[in-house]
Amino acid sequence: MGRNPRQGGRLRTTHRDHRPAMTDIRTDIVDVYIFRRNDGTPELLQLLRAGDPMGGTWHPLMGHTEPGETAAACALRELHEEVGLSASDPALLGFWQLEQVHPYFIASLDCVVMSPRFCVEVERDWQPKLNSEHTDHRWAAALSAFMWPGQRAAVAEVLRIAAEPDSTYARSLRIDPGSVQQ
Repeated sequence: MGRNPRQGGRLRTTHRDHRPAMTDIRTDIVDVYIFRRNDGTPELLQLLRAGDPMGGTWHPLMGHTEPGETAAACALRELHEEVGLSASDPALLGFWQLEQVHPYFIASLDCVVMSPRFCVEVERDWQPKLNSEHTDHRWAAALSAFMWPGQRAAVAEVLRIAAEPDSTYARSLRIDPGSVQQ
C-alpha cells in the first residue's frame, strides 16, 4: 500500500477492490445549542436552515471555522454573525463546551463530520436577529427540540448543564467568553 500524505500513514482502501477510500473527514464545523429558562424549564433555540445541505430543517446554530480559528472562537463568532449575540452581551448568561463531539455523515458531500459542540444560556427575553442562513426560529421544549439522534444526545448534555449549573461537571466545561482569543 502507498502512503497517503493527508493521513501521514498508509493509504486507506476499500475492502472490495482496493481503490483508495475517498470519503473526507471534516472537523471544521461547530454546533452551538442556545437555551433559555422559561419559568425554570429549559427551551432550546431552533434555526430553520435556508440552504443546502439540509435546507428546510431545524438545527442548532452551526458554523465553519476559519483558518487559524479555534472551535470556541468560531462558536462565539458564529453566535454574533448568525443570531446577533456578542460575547460581551449581558443577555449571554453562560458558555460551555459539551463533552461529546457530534459525528455525522453527509452523503451528498461524501464526508464524515466531527463537530465540537457548545451550549449557551441566554436571558429569557432575548430574541435572535437572524442572518440570511436561516429563514425562521423557534423556542422548543427540550425533549422535542431536535429530530437527529446526535442532536438529541447533545440536548441531554445541555439539560444536564441547565439542571446543575454549579455541579463539578458543568463548572469543568464552562468557558469564560472573555478568555477566548478571537
